[in-house]
Amino acid sequence: MKTKVTNIKSPNNGNSIPNQFLIQTPRGVYFQSYQSIIAYMPIKGKIKLDSYFWNYSRTTSKYRNYFLNETTKETQKKIDSKEYILTDLN
Repeated sequence: MKTKVTNIKSPNNGNSIPNQFLIQTPRGVYFQSYQSIIAYMPIKGKIKLDSYFWNYSRTTSKYRNYFLNETTKETQKKIDSKEYILTDLN
């Protein structure tokens, strides 16, 4: 599989969401909001979130939640329990 970049699709109507991207690579999928990598979901291993941008704005949080299929509260619990790793993705 080659690296592929696509816009996130709206869960409501399937339209492409501007400035919200999925970057699919052979090793996993990245979520990018505007110019910042927010999250990385590897095929193997723990999910990584950017320590600065993971909860940067309401829009970022909305689409991060969609990418991870969970709420911000659930994400925070997984960070606290070390299920998710905070790191510099940028």
